[in-house]
Amino acid sequence: MSNYSNFIKRDKPLTSWSNSDVEDFIASDPVHGPVLKTAREAVQYGLTGSALGALFTAGAGLSFLAGGVFGWTFGHEIANHTLQLYRVDTLASEAKFLEWWKRKTEGGH
Repeated sequence: MSNYSNFIKRDKPLTSWSNSDVEDFIASDPVHGPVLKTAREAVQYGLTGSALGALFTAGAGLSFLAGGVFGWTFGHEIANHTLQLYRVDTLASEAKFLEWWKRKTEGGH
């Protein structure tokens, strides 16, 4: 959480960003850009797993929810191994993106 302390404890939240803003960061930062891109790809694994888990356990509302949670977890683990997320510091890259976004939108230092 120390990586995010400058962005969490703010009087005024950061402005929203779009996918194209994230793509601009990825293209501009040769170190953290590829890591952030990989982390974003991992989210797709989680979303797909969540949808499949919910679909296959559909029935009662609770089983639908449990299937979604299980699918998200399973999808995230697949992404972790497939994309080798355990080798990179995704939190540091996300924090670098937030720093970049703050400078871009607020003209910070």
